[in-house]
Order: sequence, then C-alpha cells, then structure tokens
Amino acid sequence: MADPPWEIHMDLPYGTMSDDEVCKLDFPKLQEEEGGLLFLWVTGRAMERAREIFQYWGYKQLEEIIWIKTNQLQKVIRTGRTGHWLNHSKEHCLVGVKGDFVTAGLEGGGGRTRVNHHVDCDVIVAEARETSRKPDEIYDIIERLCPDGRKVEVFGRKHNIREGWITVGNQLPPTHLVGDTLVRYRGWEATER
Repeated sequence: MADPPWEIHMDLPYGTMSDDEVCKLDFPKLQEEEGGLLFLWVTGRAMERAREIFQYWGYKQLEEIIWIKTNQLQKVIRTGRTGHWLNHSKEHCLVGVKGDFVTAGLEGGGGRTRVNHHVDCDVIVAEARETSRKPDEIYDIIERLCPDGRKVEVFGRKHNIREGWITVGNQLPPTHLVGDTLVRYRGWEATER
C-alpha cells in the first residue's frame, strides 16, 4: 500500500512530490518476482495520472476503494479545505495487480488461491483524523483479501506501524520491523522492535 505525498497545491505539514516524481518511484521492484497487489491512495486531482502510472509500473487496475470521510458524529464531512469547486468528502484508493498473483490459485492457474475474493466492500465509511491519515479499515480489508501475502506500506508514519507489516517512510526510524516472521523473512535483521 502506498499513500504518496501528491502535490495538491495547498500548504501541507509535509513535503510533496510531483506526478513525475511519483512515477519515477521503483514500486515494480517490490513485486517483480511474484507479482502482487498494489493499493494506491490518490487525490482527486491525480486520478487519471495515477491510472497512467499504474500502467507504466506494470499494474492493471482491478478495483477502486472509496473512503467516505465522516466527523466524530458519523456525519459526512461537508466542509473542509480540499477541493477546487466542491469540498471533497471522499478519497480514492486504486487497487491494481501485477503478474499472475490473483490468478495463480484459480482453475488452470496451477497454484493455491492467494486472494480471498468477495470478502469486503469497496466503500469505507470512517472518521477523518489528522491530515493524510487513512482509515484503519483499509488494513483490515487488505489483511482479509490477502491473509498470507507480504504486506508493505510505503510513505508510512508512526501511526501506520502494524503487526505483520513492513512500514517505511521518511518520518520513521531507518529500520522498524514488527513481528518475528518479518524479522526472519529473507534474513532481515531488526534494529529495533
């Protein structure tokens, strides 16, 4: 999963990247051997560009998850500081696949099923919290969809660290692996737990 710091022409409490800088990231290398799924958070302004970047990286878009933002009273947020003409009350997470990751376990695919189909909905209704923090429900969806898959989050922050995930980001210590399975994976060593 990735939540790139897209430029949205607003003052934000973190640095941003241009669309071209996001495109130049080497995400395909993370899944070049086995293929896999990519959950990519996208701003409304960058939707079409993100779809082009998916193709450039070798992913095919399969789904789109929408997060409807609510306040503490569980009412849809109708005011805010995002959007050019209308206030944005939602965010988009594109879901793409690379390689035969999804079809490996289907009939004729020769392997075991790697994705649990039809276990979740493509809409999350959840409270908006601090700037750019995504709903915890996205992790639950990914974990149910691919319970045995390796989980990596890029552009993570301290609040994103979860058991069973590899989380990297410029606001984290250089190495932070949680869970004995991840520490042993391919001989990685943890410098802190």
